[in-house]
Amino acid sequence: MSYKRILTVQDISCAGQCSLTVALPVLSVCGIETAVLPCSLLSNHTTGFDDYSFRDLSEDMADIRRQWSAQNIKFSAVYSGYMGNKNQLQQLKSIMENCLETDAVKIIDPAMADNGRLYPGLDIEFVNEVKKLVGSADYILPNITEACMLTGIKYREKYTEDYITQLLDAVSLLGCKNIVLTGVSYNSDTTGIAIYEDGQYSYYCHEKLAKSSPGTGDVFASAFTGALINGHSTKKSAAIAADFVVECLKETEKHPGHSYGPVFEPVLGKLIEMTKKDI
Repeated sequence: MSYKRILTVQDISCAGQCSLTVALPVLSVCGIETAVLPCSLLSNHTTGFDDYSFRDLSEDMADIRRQWSAQNIKFSAVYSGYMGNKNQLQQLKSIMENCLETDAVKIIDPAMADNGRLYPGLDIEFVNEVKKLVGSADYILPNITEACMLTGIKYREKYTEDYITQLLDAVSLLGCKNIVLTGVSYNSDTTGIAIYEDGQYSYYCHEKLAKSSPGTGDVFASAFTGALINGHSTKKSAAIAADFVVECLKETEKHPGHSYGPVFEPVLGKLIEMTKKDI
């Protein structure tokens, strides 16, 4: 793997394990130079705390993009996470058009919904803008709720493999040819990742723990990106990311009072070993 510079664009919570506070250390331990562009600044994560402050950084994103363009700063890949409004999506689009190398890899986690509902503050107009954006991506990493929002397919808590295939097909019509659908569980004991890659389907099944944690989607997306940029296949990158999330959740179980994110720092060494294995 040649030494690459990746840009990750998402919010930063000053306290709490999510978004940039996850992405930067995870990508760094994968041996990747990581530049960051915060789209919003929060005092703390929105889950596990009583309240939070929020600052929109859309104007700052535009200023930074102009500086990068003026200095010809380019990135080998871009990985985006949570965006707080349409202005931030527009800034991300401009960055993708002006600040990437010709063959840059574009990875989008459309982090906007879960459990059948949009996140607070987001609406259907926001979803429609995300639809336009994911069409230009090389890889998108939705959960089932997000895939339903993107396609108009009714969300189901119980489903069959045919339903998941229908979702993947519908998402692919937006223009992205590589889809990694997270949180796909066909029984009570396991969960997994459904993958659509250039018209081909695959599934990676892994252990399902009793308790999840906010921020695991950010851990997955960051680990997936790190593995992919290190040269692993789509399915292998998804497997590495899923297995790393399991390790993080097992570590989190050792800290019963920890409710605002996955305890990932003590197990970062395991991710290093996972991403170094033979490709």
